[in-house]
Amino acid sequence: MLKRSLVVVTCCLVSLVLFTVPALAGPSLDAWKPNFDPSGAKYKCMVSNVSHPVIKGVYAGFAIRDELWKRTNGQIYLDYKPFSMLGGEVEVLNQLQMGAIQGMGVSSVAATNLGPRFGLINLPFLVNSFDKLDRFTSNEKLFNHFMMAMDHQGIIGLDITGYGNYGWATTFPVKTIADAKKVKFRTAEAAVNQLFYKECGFNPVAMPWPDVPVALKQGVITGLDHTPIVCNITKKFEVAKYFTQLDYAQGLFIWIFNKAWFNKLPADLQVTFTEVVHDVCAQIRQETVQQETDQIANAKSNGIQFFRLSDTGMDVIKRKGDVAHVKFAPEINKLYKGDTYRPDNFLKEVQDYMGYKP
Repeated sequence: MLKRSLVVVTCCLVSLVLFTVPALAGPSLDAWKPNFDPSGAKYKCMVSNVSHPVIKGVYAGFAIRDELWKRTNGQIYLDYKPFSMLGGEVEVLNQLQMGAIQGMGVSSVAATNLGPRFGLINLPFLVNSFDKLDRFTSNEKLFNHFMMAMDHQGIIGLDITGYGNYGWATTFPVKTIADAKKVKFRTAEAAVNQLFYKECGFNPVAMPWPDVPVALKQGVITGLDHTPIVCNITKKFEVAKYFTQLDYAQGLFIWIFNKAWFNKLPADLQVTFTEVVHDVCAQIRQETVQQETDQIANAKSNGIQFFRLSDTGMDVIKRKGDVAHVKFAPEINKLYKGDTYRPDNFLKEVQDYMGYKP
């Protein structure tokens, strides 16, 4: 009887290993392999991102890799690691600052941990549409100052890609402010978002992105503060089958690099590197506009229901959202040694330029 029990236990353990090892192996990058041999590159940089490269703003890393290889004649190889392969954003930011990795497509919500000025883009109803984002990036003075947010941390920002307009993916319909107050919303580990949600009287739960799938399935959270593109492509709509369109902010990936590593590149390669990032990001931003339309249509065809709050409900959120503007103005306006543009009130300049009215 004992031998039979041991055989059963052994078989169970073998089965457990067989079924869990593939899961632990993580996502494959086979579909995005380079069509060149990178082994001969003189300069290499490892770049992280937390999300799925089917998202245009995430795929940008592979596009930068390939264009960089072409324009530098194989001198620079960008080893791109999406899918949170290197960990959550806060820990990866620390790796980047220390030089353990060389670059990152960091989400705008997490970027504030080392660059509070990046919180500008998270402020509710400021840069909250594709058209407004184009308008912001076209103002060289304001946009360049924004991209200097981490320079004092030894990190340079080069450009941005996006992942759409923020709203709520929830496990039950949310059509009113009262409905929203019943939701346990996952938000990024970002102070701006936390303040905004608390000011509105909601229940925010700060959580690293890799922890979201299990938390959503187990009911630890019942909603996501995110975009339709991300929720559809990363299959969050399989659990959260409702989406309330707020369009209160644009989701961005900010392409940042370790300054010490970048400065060691020859001057001509620094120029080429910067030009490649700018060119690719500009193209990807245009493609993202269509991707959001396509992903919303796809989600609706699969039964996901989309809602909008009433004008009264939106007015409440906009009014509450202005508190974040006031609260974080000192951090966003703070100037550092390396800043070449030194405005008295950067946030006010952006608000005026974007036509923001609280």
